[in-house]
Amino acid sequence: MPVKPLTILFAASEAAPFAKEGGLGDVVGGLPKYLARLGHAVRVVIPRYYSVNREKYNLRLLPGTLVVPMGIIGNQYCGVYEGRLPGCDVPIYFLEHEAYFGRPGLYQQDGQGYMDNDNRFVFLSKAALELCKMLDFTPDVVHAHDWHTGVIPLLLNTSYLHDRFVGDAASLLTLHNMQHQGAFYPGLMEVLGVGWKHFNYLELEKDDQVNLLKGGIYHATLLNTVSEGYAREIQTAEFGWGLEGVVGDRSNDLYGILNGVDYEEWNPQSDRFIAANYSARTVKKGKALCKRDLQSTMGLPLRDDVPLLGVVSRMVRQKGTDLLAEAIPRILEMDVQFVMVGNGEPWAHFYFGDIAAQYPDKFACFIGYDEALAHKVEAGADFFVMPSAFEPCGLNQMYSLAYGTPPIVRSTGGLEDSVENFDEAKLTGTGFKFWSHSATALYDTIGWAVYTYFNNPAGLAALRKNGMAQRFTWDAAALKYEELYKLAIKRRRGPEYFRNRFGE
Repeated sequence: MPVKPLTILFAASEAAPFAKEGGLGDVVGGLPKYLARLGHAVRVVIPRYYSVNREKYNLRLLPGTLVVPMGIIGNQYCGVYEGRLPGCDVPIYFLEHEAYFGRPGLYQQDGQGYMDNDNRFVFLSKAALELCKMLDFTPDVVHAHDWHTGVIPLLLNTSYLHDRFVGDAASLLTLHNMQHQGAFYPGLMEVLGVGWKHFNYLELEKDDQVNLLKGGIYHATLLNTVSEGYAREIQTAEFGWGLEGVVGDRSNDLYGILNGVDYEEWNPQSDRFIAANYSARTVKKGKALCKRDLQSTMGLPLRDDVPLLGVVSRMVRQKGTDLLAEAIPRILEMDVQFVMVGNGEPWAHFYFGDIAAQYPDKFACFIGYDEALAHKVEAGADFFVMPSAFEPCGLNQMYSLAYGTPPIVRSTGGLEDSVENFDEAKLTGTGFKFWSHSATALYDTIGWAVYTYFNNPAGLAALRKNGMAQRFTWDAAALKYEELYKLAIKRRRGPEYFRNRFGE
């Protein structure tokens, strides 16, 4: 029997390529396309940030005005623009509210979060549900993401419980990053408008603040993270950021689904950004040409005889930038070159800029993000370095595998799930892993990779071949999400409704 289509609403703060700061944007920009290919009716809603160009993406203003009840603030109003996710017919809707979203940054400016982020994302959450009325869209499932829309499960269980469009919808909350929780002053309860009875230690209250992520974890029909490893880790004190007990209480409703890679964009055989396209059969020659191009682009000497290590990352402690800062002087004592692309905490900009000045023949740094340069690093580097303190999923290690660039990773979260440690005797594995969160462990593991480059050409060739054979597809992830949605509907509506709806 064919699968009956689901109606699914994605509500999030990011969606690639329109607005993206991390893996959250990749998921919201990628997964709906593959769900639609399975036959499901998917709608996506995000803010219309200042950076989202209406003309570039051919956005169409819908008739009418969306009215959003904001509790003590009163009704707020916004326009709605409609577009399409690239490469498919999935509609994406942008909420036009100049006061909340007409700003340079998504969440912050000059390293400081916007003072009204609480109201901005409560508005997004409520507006996403109100939008269903404007669209005459009745979702089976509302898929919320992180704290920005984490309050949606609470709203579905309270003030929207009897709404004829969304009142029966199940909710799935995806936890992309537990570090950021949306904790605000208690007065936000008056904006939420769900009643102070929900400001308690089980639901919204944590440390005498309203914690939107905690409320979402408590109220969501089901929960998932973006890797099986991270689903286990967030139930521990090291990775739960104070909410490990809340997550542990919902452990039977928590699932891990590894993110997929868009291999239409990240494919060395067709990548338009790199100097030479190559396959697993021509990887040695292709990477040599791409390596020279990367060296030239970054102003490094054109050397074929040294390993080139690459990083494309936010420069923050989560990504292990502090470990790399501590280890880099010793790393550069080896016969290596190193390129780093990214931005983040100001100290890192100055520190790695100084390193580039001290070691101009060995280290090059680009502060910022450049899509073409990111592709050049994946193709041109011999090894890709990801020393993350924690990594819910991670995508760059998957890109690296596809490009025959063995990753050097700390074994945590999605890095643990997606990279197999190199076995020199069996010539198995896809990369190099270390476990201790320390600069010494990072240095030693890079040393192992450099030794392999100089002394074990068969091992390096096997690593490249093994990595390029790996596939982490959105097709596979979409099937897992489909099953999770159906389970959530069964939980929300009951087995009898589910049988009548799906005949299962």
